[in-house]
Amino acid sequence: MPSVLRLELMSVELPFRNAFRHAAATRASSESVFLKCVTNTGAVGFGESLPREYVTGETRDGVFDLLQKVVLPRLVGMEFNSMTDVYRFLSACDGKAPPEWVSASTPQSAAWSAVDLALLDAFGNAFRQPVRLANNGPGSSTLRYGGVVSAGTGWNFWISLLKLRAYGLKDVKLKVGKTDVVSCARKARRVMSRRSTLRVDANMAWNESEALENIRALDQVGIQCVEQPLAASDLDGQAKLVREAQTEIIADESFNDGASLELLLSRRACTGVNVRISKCGGLVAAARRCEEALGAGLTLQIGCQVGESSLLSAAQLILIAAVPQAKYLEGCYGKRLLREDPVHPCLQLSYGGRPPKLPAGDGLGVNMDEMELNRWVGKRAVIESPRKTTKERHYVTYR
Repeated sequence: MPSVLRLELMSVELPFRNAFRHAAATRASSESVFLKCVTNTGAVGFGESLPREYVTGETRDGVFDLLQKVVLPRLVGMEFNSMTDVYRFLSACDGKAPPEWVSASTPQSAAWSAVDLALLDAFGNAFRQPVRLANNGPGSSTLRYGGVVSAGTGWNFWISLLKLRAYGLKDVKLKVGKTDVVSCARKARRVMSRRSTLRVDANMAWNESEALENIRALDQVGIQCVEQPLAASDLDGQAKLVREAQTEIIADESFNDGASLELLLSRRACTGVNVRISKCGGLVAAARRCEEALGAGLTLQIGCQVGESSLLSAAQLILIAAVPQAKYLEGCYGKRLLREDPVHPCLQLSYGGRPPKLPAGDGLGVNMDEMELNRWVGKRAVIESPRKTTKERHYVTYR
């Protein structure tokens, strides 16, 4: 019976081609956590997370400590009879560690994302099965990824918009701040085709009066929706925007788990949510949040953390194959954003925002080049069983 033999936790900095800026942060690398899981049968799998304090309340160092000291020692030795048992365990966890391990009130969904993906990948390889969700089908052939650009007043903004148009993208999200919001939206509307969907993400940059003023002006420019206009905790203000504005209000930083979704619904503080695997506690929990959001009549956006490798992109493709009702898609940027992606094949959107094919291999369907990954590892911790194991089967590739 396959069991968890060894876990290797890594703090990783995958470099970007260019720095990415928005109202809540500026970064030039991924600031990731990777988790390698090895079973007693020699199967190997990887998980990934990108903790963001302003999203889930977790820092990368905090995630590393929680996993190293509390969560991973309890995982070592855990056995699963089948992939069905893996899915049941992760479904019961619902994006968080079991409550007898970690209090449910402790921010941990980014940490659990790495665990969720590592277990799915490792045991998928152990049982020689691809990871698939219960309602996975062929997905929708009409789903397309959108582009994201940091709004500004300089030439870089114009050039970025022209590149997105030249690449055939029909959905563009503008990352805006407190100033020049409407003028940036007008510039984008002039550059993009009339049939393009334009969206705005404020990343909590506005107060209530600024939000109302901006949203009403943006409505005249044809902005489809506004994402997280207010502070994550300002649900009263966001509910007022839902009542008084015609534009869709998408919750992002104010949403990451089942409890936060219930609160948003009870307060009527959004018309849609942005589901990101890394912030929602992994693939299994993210799928449940999608189902709950759609059941409540919300608009569904499936997004990503800036700097995800093709490992998380593979998990996202599994998710969107199961949820073709998503309205907006963001992700699969691969080496269009990352200078180095240690996962093969590199999964990235193609012309017009077309998604890559769903990987067909066992586990998450992609391979990790550990030599490449090790170039970007900062600190590392190994938690393992004292029992001996057979030699690892190489579901990883080396250059």
